[in-house]
Amino acid sequence: MALVMIKSKVFAQVIFGDGVGTPTDKTSVLVEFSNVGNRGLILPYVTDKTAITTPGSIIFDASTPTSAKAKYYNGTTWVDLSVQPANATSYLTIQPTARENANSKVVIGSNTSAADGILVLESTNKAMVLPITNSYQNIVNPAPGTMVLLTNGPLKTLAVYNGEQWSFWSY
Repeated sequence: MALVMIKSKVFAQVIFGDGVGTPTDKTSVLVEFSNVGNRGLILPYVTDKTAITTPGSIIFDASTPTSAKAKYYNGTTWVDLSVQPANATSYLTIQPTARENANSKVVIGSNTSAADGILVLESTNKAMVLPITNSYQNIVNPAPGTMVLLTNGPLKTLAVYNGEQWSFWSY
């Protein structure tokens, strides 16, 4: 009896929530979320963003808990996604007090990545599809930092919740 071992790389799409997802064409999708249910993606709460230097990072900036906002880093500066600030003080009290291992991360789309982050999507030709719902009002008790794509007819809108109100970015 002979034992043959074959080593190969396997690249796959990751769908959170179910096996269906939203796009009909999966060739450009690296990560997507269930196309059923009214849920959003909750951004990581960050109380000190000074060490975050990776362009494309998206966080819920709670550096000043009384004026927290969702933001992304464009490589030069932090860009506000929330428009209005929110008081996230009470939400921070329920967050774990332990710090994560600074060297820990999950990389999807590649074996390794030089990018710094909790969840790193590494691909030159694939994207993440946000959770999709028809109305932000269908999301029961959203947490600060919740992000979702709204589809209501031909208009697509990115909705971001800061803990007190939603901000909308249409395209």
